[in-house]
Amino acid sequence: MLSTVQAKLLIVDDLPENLLALEALIKREDRQVFKALSADEALSLLLEHEFAMAILDVQMPGMNGFELAELMRGTEKTKNIPIVFVSAAGRELNYAFKGYESGAVDFLHKPLDIHAVKSKVNVFVDLYRQSKAMKQQVEALERSRREQELLLTRLQATQAELEQAVRMRDDFMSIVAHEVRTPLNGLILETQLRKMHLARDNAAAFTLDKMHAMVDRDERQIQSLIRLIEDMLDVSRIRTGKLSIRPARFDLAQLVHNLVENFAPQVAAAGSTMQLVVEGPVEGNWDEFRIEQVITNLLTNALRYGAKSPVDVRVYTEHGEARVEVRDRGIGISEENQKRIFQQFERVSASHVAAGLGLGLFISEQIVAAHGGTIEVESQIGEGALFRVCLPLEASV
Repeated sequence: MLSTVQAKLLIVDDLPENLLALEALIKREDRQVFKALSADEALSLLLEHEFAMAILDVQMPGMNGFELAELMRGTEKTKNIPIVFVSAAGRELNYAFKGYESGAVDFLHKPLDIHAVKSKVNVFVDLYRQSKAMKQQVEALERSRREQELLLTRLQATQAELEQAVRMRDDFMSIVAHEVRTPLNGLILETQLRKMHLARDNAAAFTLDKMHAMVDRDERQIQSLIRLIEDMLDVSRIRTGKLSIRPARFDLAQLVHNLVENFAPQVAAAGSTMQLVVEGPVEGNWDEFRIEQVITNLLTNALRYGAKSPVDVRVYTEHGEARVEVRDRGIGISEENQKRIFQQFERVSASHVAAGLGLGLFISEQIVAAHGGTIEVESQIGEGALFRVCLPLEASV
């Protein structure tokens, strides 16, 4: 409400009785009147307060009213304060001109007309209050505009995140459907083939050697499905903070040695070789199952992207850390893709599109981080890739 805006009024006159008389005319509960006996006192008050108007006596010793008005008009803080002159010089035209040139908006002539004084003061106080109210409304609108802009920015960011999440979900479902279909199709074909042999009473199709081959094929397909399901479960555990780490003391070098030996069939199938360098036992407290999961993923990727090149594996200690390096000499990873490969569902390296859900490196990084360690990559296109797992030798989980 306009009436709640406190209006401050300044009156300047060298005669105390004039100040008291004018104050009595214009003072009200919603107004605060400040009095000054000189221009110097007035300037001090002007710099300290915000006034709705100033009533200046023209004829004062020292600095007169016209000179004070000119100073007010030249100062940023006071230049917009309405000035009303009080003069006993009559209504001479040249006197009025000088007053208006000094910045006056109106004149009051002595002897003062009580109704004229009250009326003029009421007008300027109302104008001041309207101006303050309008300024407050503009400020409120500006705050509202900034809040709306901030809200719009947040909504746009949220929309972009939701769209990205939808794309990731769609991509993920497409990948899952494709990856699950592959082992299922193998199992279905095997089942149909066996049903056909049984329907034809073809006992020769179920010799011991052939049964062994069938079981091996079934087991590979089932293991593929299990790996896919475990990857999806691990992602769910990571998102909910329930990825379990159960540390126990073991030799990391021996674990990697056993993995490299077990990878012999995959190495042969990839047309590659794998060499292991171990610099003595590397013992620490880690989750053996989870660390095996990480190293297995790195060895699998090295064979997958290695373009039949040799794979070098090294286990050593440095700077209070246990380190495992897996290096291939394959297609390499661009600098741009190096920033992406540890994200969920990323399956692209250079121009090569890999199989799988694109979760291996994401899960591996989360497992290593849960141990207080890091996983790094160094690579250039066409020069292969080096992945380095660093685990603290002291317990940190």
